[in-house]
Amino acid sequence: MFRPRLPDTPFVPSITMHSPQDHAPAPSSSRPVAPYVSVGVGAVAAVVVVGIVLTALLAAVAISAVSVAIAAVVLRSLLNRANRR
Repeated sequence: MFRPRLPDTPFVPSITMHSPQDHAPAPSSSRPVAPYVSVGVGAVAAVVVVGIVLTALLAAVAISAVSVAIAAVVLRSLLNRANRR
């Protein structure tokens, strides 16, 4: 469903002949790739850690809210019983 549908193209074999003299070797890049990879991994790790911390805080707030609601219901029922006596 989410895969792109590409048109079917027939395979046409290449008839041209290549000789080793036609192509010069590609110049190598002088920039190292490792720093960019490590920055990406660090950024992903930071996003994951922040997500875990925010999820834990949200769970703590939800548990606290439920606890306060239960305590309010219990106190209300105890106060209503005391007023009826």
